[in-house]
Amino acid sequence: MADTSDRDAARSRAQTHFSASDQRDSLVKQMIESERAATAAKTAKLRALRLAKEEADRAAAANAPKPETAQKTRARKAPAKKS
Repeated sequence: MADTSDRDAARSRAQTHFSASDQRDSLVKQMIESERAATAAKTAKLRALRLAKEEADRAAAANAPKPETAQKTRARKAPAKKS
């Protein structure tokens, strides 16, 4: 009889150890998932800000007046010297 109770006690201790380990594992997985979600949200926010800035820059460039180009004057050829 003492042998059976020793086995039960050992089984109970092992089960307690494994359940505590499983709880820690699930907690770590939850923490990792929440960190991934936070990173994904931050990335989405930054992407949206970047796209909005690029769109504003594109619109500003499209609406900006075109710079006037200076007309180049043609250089005149110097008259050939007579020798």
